[in-house]
Amino acid sequence: MARGIEGNEVSTPRPPALKKSTSSSQPEKNQKTLLGFFQKTGSQTPSATSQTSTVSSKPAIGATKAKAKKDRVPAGSNANLTPTPSSDAPEASSQETALPPHDKEKKSENQENGLPSPITPADAKADVILSKGNMGSSFYSPSRKAKKTINYAESDNSEDEDEEVFKPLSNNTTNGRSSKRRKVSLEDSEDEYGLDGLADAAMAESEDMDDFIVADDSDEEPVKPKKRKRNSSGPSRNTSKEPSPPAPLPSEDSLELPTVSTAQQWTYDADNPLPVEARKAPPVSTKPSGEKRKQKAHMSEPEQRYTWLANIKDADRNELGHPDYDPRTIYIPPLAWNNFSPFEKQYWEIKQKFWDTIVFFKKGKFYELYENDATIGHQLFDLKLTDRVNMRMVGVPEASLDHWANQFVAKGFKIARVDQMESALAKEMRERDGQKPGKKQKEDKVIRRELSSVLTSGTLVDGSMLQDDMSTYCVAIKEVDRENHPAFGIAFVDTATAQFHLTEFVDDMDMTRFETFVAQTRPGELLLEKSCISAKALRILKNNTGPTTIWNYLKPGKEFWPADITCREIDASGYFVSQDQEDEETWPQILREARDKDLVMSAVGALIQYLRLLKIERDLLSLGNFSWYDPIRKATSLVLDGQSLINLEVFANSIDGGPNGTLFAMLNRCVTPFGKRMLRQWVCHPLADTDKINARLDAVEALNADSSVTDRFTSSLTKIPDLERLISRVHAGRCKAQNFVKVLEGFEQIEYTMSLVGAVGEGEGLIGQLISSMPDLSGSLKSWKDAFDRRKAKDEGILVPEPGVEADFDESQEHIDECLKDLDNLLKKARRDLGSTAIKFTDNGKEIYQLEVPIKVKGVPKSWDQMSATKQVKRYYSPELRKLVRSLQEAQETHGQIVKEVASRFYARFDEEYTTWLAAVKIVAQLDCLISLARASSSLGSPSCRPHFVSSSSTRSILEFQDLRHPCMLTSVTDFIPNDIALGGPNHANLTLLTGANAAGKSTILRMTCIATIMAQIGCHVPATAATLTPVDRIMSRLGAHDNLFGAQSTFFVELAETKKILAEATPRSLVILDELGRGTSSYDGLAVAQAVLHHVASQLGCLGFFATHYHSLALEFAHHPEIAAKRMQIHVDEVNREVTFLYKLEEGVAEGSFGMHCAAMCGIPGRVIEKAEQAAREWEHTSRMKESLEKAKKACYLPLGVLSDVAWMLKEDGDGGVEERGLDVLRTAIEAL
Repeated sequence: MARGIEGNEVSTPRPPALKKSTSSSQPEKNQKTLLGFFQKTGSQTPSATSQTSTVSSKPAIGATKAKAKKDRVPAGSNANLTPTPSSDAPEASSQETALPPHDKEKKSENQENGLPSPITPADAKADVILSKGNMGSSFYSPSRKAKKTINYAESDNSEDEDEEVFKPLSNNTTNGRSSKRRKVSLEDSEDEYGLDGLADAAMAESEDMDDFIVADDSDEEPVKPKKRKRNSSGPSRNTSKEPSPPAPLPSEDSLELPTVSTAQQWTYDADNPLPVEARKAPPVSTKPSGEKRKQKAHMSEPEQRYTWLANIKDADRNELGHPDYDPRTIYIPPLAWNNFSPFEKQYWEIKQKFWDTIVFFKKGKFYELYENDATIGHQLFDLKLTDRVNMRMVGVPEASLDHWANQFVAKGFKIARVDQMESALAKEMRERDGQKPGKKQKEDKVIRRELSSVLTSGTLVDGSMLQDDMSTYCVAIKEVDRENHPAFGIAFVDTATAQFHLTEFVDDMDMTRFETFVAQTRPGELLLEKSCISAKALRILKNNTGPTTIWNYLKPGKEFWPADITCREIDASGYFVSQDQEDEETWPQILREARDKDLVMSAVGALIQYLRLLKIERDLLSLGNFSWYDPIRKATSLVLDGQSLINLEVFANSIDGGPNGTLFAMLNRCVTPFGKRMLRQWVCHPLADTDKINARLDAVEALNADSSVTDRFTSSLTKIPDLERLISRVHAGRCKAQNFVKVLEGFEQIEYTMSLVGAVGEGEGLIGQLISSMPDLSGSLKSWKDAFDRRKAKDEGILVPEPGVEADFDESQEHIDECLKDLDNLLKKARRDLGSTAIKFTDNGKEIYQLEVPIKVKGVPKSWDQMSATKQVKRYYSPELRKLVRSLQEAQETHGQIVKEVASRFYARFDEEYTTWLAAVKIVAQLDCLISLARASSSLGSPSCRPHFVSSSSTRSILEFQDLRHPCMLTSVTDFIPNDIALGGPNHANLTLLTGANAAGKSTILRMTCIATIMAQIGCHVPATAATLTPVDRIMSRLGAHDNLFGAQSTFFVELAETKKILAEATPRSLVILDELGRGTSSYDGLAVAQAVLHHVASQLGCLGFFATHYHSLALEFAHHPEIAAKRMQIHVDEVNREVTFLYKLEEGVAEGSFGMHCAAMCGIPGRVIEKAEQAAREWEHTSRMKESLEKAKKACYLPLGVLSDVAWMLKEDGDGGVEERGLDVLRTAIEAL
């Protein structure tokens, strides 16, 4: 039925096109053209209508289905006008000639506006007159209903939308035609999500699709859509008082259809057979805009549907831009809640607390995202946008949740997961068991859903979502000022292993310890006290964290708890429970030690509060894995501060920040994930004790001497799962059955491997100690061998205990078996009663165990309810069968809960021996690290050697390498040129003053010396023919040139800040490398700074190291200094072609120059520019006072400024800041050399 202006319906059906539909969704054999329809009659009446008038007018097409509900036909209007033969039909050659001019204007105007021409409803008795010449044109054909798509979005008017927009006229509708069209349109339904095969598979296998398809207010109580019977012979809704005879059928040749029906042009009055006039257009009715059909949610902006989104405020009603604005929450006005449906209310109650988080909301077999989250999913990942109630929505199948969650997390988003806590059947059982008298609340219609977890990149716990074997830390930082020095309390956790670390320290003004900590841990997520963190600490964090690091600013006091609130919360929450101890005594030892440290306990409070928000704090804290963490272990390890880790490319290269070409990548040959994490800690903290280093080296040599241990260990444990992470998941009770089987099989594999290794590797060495300390796993694993069916756990994902292990499980299974037996008996009885063995049970979606009876079988009881049918069979539910099926479903639902309880009991029983499992994992990790060092040592090729360590009790430090190559360049550079390194000891100076041309290899010498030292103290061989050294307590570096825009620090400022740190921290046991100090300022200032620093390091500190520079005059200044030896990088210079050949060999002497012009020519700088630069350089050298002073020094007795300075300090009367004893010894030696 076409629609008039402003919803007034007219009696013009939608004219179908003559052309056959080409839609692939409708088979040709089921199609009937207009020609075939009209050929039912044998009469042939020629049509006077021109062919051009048959074109269907698009503006006259009826309104769409989206407008059908709103625009109802008024009760008194003639929606369906039955055509009646006319005895006095006026003659009209065309439609246009039948209309007066003013009506033509109105008609054209309406057609331009995309509206059909209106008519004035006549009296109820008025009939449409048919012209003899236009008999075929006036015949009514049913309008073609648009293809109906199956929409998986819930709708608040689902029943209304199912109604036909246009009802076909009663006299012109055939049952066959309409039913076929309906069938085709339903078969052509499309998935609302438009997803891939994962979605199709999930939807096809889903048994809970009703939970997903139904309306939001009752998504757990699906209502089957009622079948509408299309009674073509029955009366229409608005019938005339006198039934009219059927209209004469048109002829075969009358195929021209008018653009509009003649019912809109002619009226008939039996009492006044005068020429008729065209009907006047009815007055345009003005309806309030609120009654218009509202726009689809995904086609409108959220603020148009929720006005409070137009001006976003946080929960405390702070607007955007306010200093205290909290982006994690949103304010929803109280009156808005009254307009929410129960489903909307359920959603916004969660979303208002996680406004900056992507919320995955479980609906049946899908997870859905709404409003802004849906927009993000649509824009980033092209998920199909649709509607759910009043909200825009995108959805993903339950089976692919991990995949999509990973995609969002990788983009830096937080993910909140809201799960259905019950099925529809469980909801019915709950309401039935706990039903109270009185009317149900509206919220009872919604399945219970709860926030189950929040996922962030720094707190992932599920192994399937973790993309790396390395630890990812969530770090809480508390900073205060103590006596003008920054003090830090830090608590951080690796959520995948539930390992907590605590530290508290007072730092220097450069925050050396803090920077070292950040460089070592590389936090994945930060918890900072809002407005309480210093700008310098922020700079360090920004420079040492990745772009995906999540920054959380917590409110002081409320979210970042002080120490006293933290202690109260820990006691009140019962994370650590013991029946025979007080609350404080049940705390882990490390946490008890930290109780009196306010800063670290405040950081612990912030961490607990945040983990509580993520719903994982109890799972992690209850394990009690706490330890102290010292970023700079001065007493026991070689200190690698944050700057050295960066400069030496220990974990990340300087090109793209990746692991390629780094020291850790070269050493990491571990086969277990937990071994890789332990090796990283070994690299962060190399050993400083000679005995421990030699013990590791002995183990490495033993493993390389007998490869059987390495081969058996590697082949046996290559595919072992990450047991350290999985046992923490078992403790939390959040482990899949398949993973639990992996845990058991992993420890069984460890037991087998250790038996193989123990037969070979027993002894007094480090390997023997580790093997002997391995706990006995056989006793712990014995009870698990036959505890449950492992095959079913792997295949079906459920833990089915063996009979006799779990009594309640056995009883529940017996109940199910009885129900199945009763069903089988019922089937046998039905076969006997009806006399057919072809009767069987059939499942049809959720309607399970339907009795399928062949059509030919007679005598089906009337009490049986027919559920469905095909051409061959009918399917029934008998009253007795319905009760049995219901009983079976409830038994299976109860059994499912018992299966979960049994799994929880299994996990708790396994967790009772957590310390045993963890100890075994740690020992295997240490063995894995030793084997990794052995394999890395053997991969160095030839020459390589075991480093020889000299006791640190000797008077002078020593560092000597013969034919040393860069360890990290062995695989990429096959012709690397080795060099000898000699620092300290009885025969060499502590410092080497290194000069050479640009790009001659000075920085490579510096770096490879440090890398070789780190390798030696980790316990690995080094790529050299010989290596002798005393353990180094600290490696400090000043390399490269970079500024710090964030801290408003220039390049020279950064150089001096790093140098100051070296001068303050270095000791005679330290290894220091300084590269081109002073180049960030003018030559005079830079030379002065370099000269003063070099003198202080050599004379006062006495540490080992290199000082690389282009200030060649420093070689003359310190030519006679006993602790400085001048060396250079060997080159060959072609003056004619301005070419330099780099020989990369270290030799005695001072470089003749930097050959910057030659390098410029090799880089392609124009020759004219280079010639002018050479001329300027010659003039500057001859006029420079620096050059003159050096020439004078060669002719006379020149006293270096450093010597004069030391003498002046020594002669000061107050003696404050004078020369120390070591400095005096160096001064005497220097004077003797003069």
